[in-house]
Amino acid sequence: MLVNRVKEFRARYDLTQGKLAERVGVTRQTIVSLEKGSYTPSLLLAMNIAEVFGVPIEEIFRKEGEEKE
Repeated sequence: MLVNRVKEFRARYDLTQGKLAERVGVTRQTIVSLEKGSYTPSLLLAMNIAEVFGVPIEEIFRKEGEEKE
């Protein structure tokens, strides 16, 4: 299972779910589902989200059970 820190980064950058969705080319509902953990993003979407926040993809997404470094 994939876990993410999208909500944390979105808050840090003061972005609404709608604004983030707009910037990465998906619907707001996709971001809602992603933040809830009920949606696993494609690699392209994960890369686009990481690009918006200017961080490596691994800072936002990781496999469940993996330790943060």
